[in-house]
Amino acid sequence: MQKLFVTDLQVRGKRVLVRADLNVPLEAGRITDDRRVRESLPTIRWLTEHGARVIVMSHLGRPRGERVEELSLEPVALHLGQLLRKTVPLAPDCVGPEVKAMLQGLGDGDVLLLENLRFHAGETKNDPGFASALASLGELYVNDAFGTSHRAHASIVGAAEALHERAMGFLLRKELDYLGQALSDPARPFVAIIGGAKVSSKIKVIETLLDKVDTLLIGGGMSYTIFRAMGREIGRSLLEEDAIELATRILERAASHGSSRLVLPVDVVGADRFANDAGTIVVPADAIPADRDCLDIGPKTAELFGDRVRAAKTVIWNGPMGVFEMPRFAIGTNAVARAMADATASGATTVVGGGDSARAIKEAGLEDKVSHVSTGGGASLEFLEGRPFPGLLVLSEKR
Repeated sequence: MQKLFVTDLQVRGKRVLVRADLNVPLEAGRITDDRRVRESLPTIRWLTEHGARVIVMSHLGRPRGERVEELSLEPVALHLGQLLRKTVPLAPDCVGPEVKAMLQGLGDGDVLLLENLRFHAGETKNDPGFASALASLGELYVNDAFGTSHRAHASIVGAAEALHERAMGFLLRKELDYLGQALSDPARPFVAIIGGAKVSSKIKVIETLLDKVDTLLIGGGMSYTIFRAMGREIGRSLLEEDAIELATRILERAASHGSSRLVLPVDVVGADRFANDAGTIVVPADAIPADRDCLDIGPKTAELFGDRVRAAKTVIWNGPMGVFEMPRFAIGTNAVARAMADATASGATTVVGGGDSARAIKEAGLEDKVSHVSTGGGASLEFLEGRPFPGLLVLSEKR
């Protein structure tokens, strides 16, 4: 993709409108995971070091077009300033005369953070008036928000279209390099691990990957719907009744590639109730008791999946292997995380696809032991599906 990159821009003395993804988790007004803020730093720092007047915009949470004080970007402005070692004022809004007045005092190398974009309904609707108001704040546009580039929102598409030069930032390019390389020209063996609760939410990713990988490992809640499609007893385990047909489609597609392409759990952990202190047994995946709720892959599966991952040269992981929020049932997910770290240490390219997987590898203390942890949950899924991204299509082509 020959798109304009931030370093291609002449930014000194120019107002540069940067769409970042600073949608961080907050508890009582405190940031509990600042990774998205830290990942935005390379682009913002490059711009400030080259004399740009940086105007950063982002959303936070889902205020649904209304001002919600608990979703103000004030804690983010404070933390961003601490990381940059300079004052980053927060504008009282993201558009309007007060914001424009603040721009008058913005000097070369300064940074201003706009208030939550989604306090305005026009953001998610890509309203032309709202997009035009955002665009009027800047002279150049940089998109560094991979996590929202799959959405045709005003700050992603409308505002960008109104400015002449539209470039990608360092984080966006890094995301595309890792995910794009894995899909287009992976070093082999290429292994993908897909987990999570629902087959229906990842059917297109699974189908896309089945055509590209050497091995696809499937665990998590979705595996029980696939087991039911195979005619197996799954006890009280999670079942998407209306996705059994989709699961059958996966099995048929996998069979067309040969018996070794798709690997499912061979044993599982069955619990007598949905609780961390539940009584558990390990049972073969084809012999699940009717009175058990299976909440994790078993030890043989963890070893099998780990061996496949460690032997790979490219690995993509999206989705936990069980109810990892409960420590008792995080063992399988943690085993995959360790295998990812081991594969990386052996020279493999390893990509964690955001969302729950990113949280899981962070909680395992292995976030820095893999090649890349995506900042996009839903965005990484849609990218793996091969969907076009409005936020990429709108960027300027390199001359």
